[in-house]
Amino acid sequence: MAKTTPPAPFDVHPSVAYVQSILTNFKARTGHTLEHWVTLLRREQPADPKGWLKAQGLGTNQAGFVLQRAGATPGHAFDDTPEGYLAAAPGYVETQYGGKKAPLRPLFEQVVALARGLGSDVKVCPCETTVPFYRNHVFAEVKPFVSRLDLGLALGAPAGVQDPSGRLKDTGGHAKKDRISHKLEVTSAADLKAALPWLKRAYERDGD
Repeated sequence: MAKTTPPAPFDVHPSVAYVQSILTNFKARTGHTLEHWVTLLRREQPADPKGWLKAQGLGTNQAGFVLQRAGATPGHAFDDTPEGYLAAAPGYVETQYGGKKAPLRPLFEQVVALARGLGSDVKVCPCETTVPFYRNHVFAEVKPFVSRLDLGLALGAPAGVQDPSGRLKDTGGHAKKDRISHKLEVTSAADLKAALPWLKRAYERDGD
């Protein structure tokens, strides 16, 4: 019997496709390939590398990629290939749940399982400090603290969200035009059970 390949634990972050489009069009938009700009920057060694690149006509994101490739600023997996991102993603989670936060890892895995159970279109895409969940957009995210997880939720305007328990907190995100508008503090499986209807509501809101 042929062996089946288990599903990848994480999914490619949507930012990867956006970044790849910038890298693909680098020469057409700036006159040189990314690698050539790196060579120029290293040769010129300007006192203000970012300012110098922008003076040459590069945009903020384009200048940032050149600086990363030249070693002037830290790199990020999002400027890599999809394969590179997927290779880096588990390390983000390991770092988030290392040390004193390690006991929260099983609870995090339960949150992921609940999110995956909402639909086959759920994508779990770790970043360096949070793990967002996507459908069409980010609809929830998990961030660990020493004694709890914060489950951020995209629920829209606070006026339309009523929680008699008082546990659901307004993050102020909606007023700042952030998608994550509310959060719940999760410390136990019981908290997750109470959070599931809100997680489902956030998922369903992102269905259009």
